[in-house]
Amino acid sequence: MKISARNQLAGTVVEVVKGATTSHVRIDIGNAIVTASITNEAVDELQLAKGKPAIAVIKASDVMVAVEA
Repeated sequence: MKISARNQLAGTVVEVVKGATTSHVRIDIGNAIVTASITNEAVDELQLAKGKPAIAVIKASDVMVAVEA
């Protein structure tokens, strides 16, 4: 598979929590855990499960930065 997004973080699925329609997928990328909210259908189609390799693809138009005042 080829994709244009350059922010790709390879890791391992550490948890999949299914809700009524949306799942939270947690991916360990080595120095952090990335959490994605995706449809239950996508989880099933991608066969995501704990211990399987996955890539977090991040596509964002804005990044906000904040500090405590």
